[in-house]
Amino acid sequence: AQQQRNMDNIVSQHPRISGGKKSKKEVCPSSDLEVKNTSPMSEQDSGILDVEDEDEDEEVPGAQDLVDFSPVYRCLHIYSVLGARETFENYYRKQRRKQARLVLQPPSNMHETLDGYRKYFNQIVGFFVVEDHILHTTQGLVNRAYIDELWEMALSKTIAALRTHSSYCSDPSLVLDLKNLIVLFADTLQGYGFPVNQLFDMLLEIQDQYSETLLKKWSGVFRNILDSDNYSPLPVTSEEVYKKIVGQFPFQDAELEKQPFPKKFPFSEFVPKVYNQIKEFIYACLKFSEDLHLSSTEVDDMIRKSTNLLLTRTLSNCLQNVIKRKNVGLTELVQIIINTTHLEKSCKFLEEFITNITNVLPETVHTTKLYGTTTFKDARHAAEEEIYTNLNQKIDQFLQLADYDWMAMEPGSKASDYLVDLIGFLRSTFAVFTHLP
Repeated sequence: AQQQRNMDNIVSQHPRISGGKKSKKEVCPSSDLEVKNTSPMSEQDSGILDVEDEDEDEEVPGAQDLVDFSPVYRCLHIYSVLGARETFENYYRKQRRKQARLVLQPPSNMHETLDGYRKYFNQIVGFFVVEDHILHTTQGLVNRAYIDELWEMALSKTIAALRTHSSYCSDPSLVLDLKNLIVLFADTLQGYGFPVNQLFDMLLEIQDQYSETLLKKWSGVFRNILDSDNYSPLPVTSEEVYKKIVGQFPFQDAELEKQPFPKKFPFSEFVPKVYNQIKEFIYACLKFSEDLHLSSTEVDDMIRKSTNLLLTRTLSNCLQNVIKRKNVGLTELVQIIINTTHLEKSCKFLEEFITNITNVLPETVHTTKLYGTTTFKDARHAAEEEIYTNLNQKIDQFLQLADYDWMAMEPGSKASDYLVDLIGFLRSTFAVFTHLP
């Protein structure tokens, strides 16, 4: 199935019979080898041909190369001769049902590594490939109805096991690898004619959980960015650095471009960093939706919904935490207001970015809008509120510290030092406010 997937990409470029490697028929033109290949691996593939084929991939061994079926055929033959074929059929099916139950029991620590899942899937694929081979090589030892019934049981147990185990997983890259493994597992069994729609439905559930693990991861990323920021305008010393930042973050200002170096961007460092991380998150969401046989509108919808959660929940919380911190000063708050204004303006570029990835135009009826603007507006209002509170507290402190004689008969010759300081403080503070939009 994995080769088939890679071949799909290759076939479009080189129209070969079997994409990635020469098929046996191309290597050896003799007509008697052109046998109808009914099972996924023809039994007539002889080892002799591999010699001419050495530089190509090795032929993947089929069930008949890996398992010795002769004891089953022998028993079947003996029972048939004795006229008790039915007894053997019942016995065989009963034993295989028991074995199926064993195979479908997932190991307890399966969710810890990808190998745990891989082993589990391999067992199940192995079981059904063997049954499929028996179905095609014996007349009626097993029939389609029996295999379908076993597959139904296997499907429900596998899905239940995956639901349980995947919910323990907190690492987004492991969830992504698991998704790729499930897709291969489904494609493999679909190749043998088993219905696998339920597996793809379950992947959509895992997708929600993948989205949650991503949000947790990005919450840490945003916290680090906000904690390490110095909350002062970002200085640039050369054309090269200027171009690099403008390349990372959509910002145009004709006035600033004319100024000589060194000059400063109005926003601080966290603006381009946060913007880039939002794009990284969008890529991470997109990775999950590959190979799920989804339409582009579904992918678009999924990415927008996850990105909205990232903005309205994760980033919003991180910004609110910074604003509500005990030691945050007025200059920092002013810088946060400026930063959020610039991030809000960049939301339309994020919309375009998603549109370019998914090719779904924003005018389409179903597209969800990004709620970035509300996130940044809310953060800005919170910062403004915090500025009012801080200013009022400061004025109160100045007046409480002073020891005024409120009932003095004559005015003093000069204003209190405290008032002079207070007015000085307010002057410098309002000078900072001139940068505000």
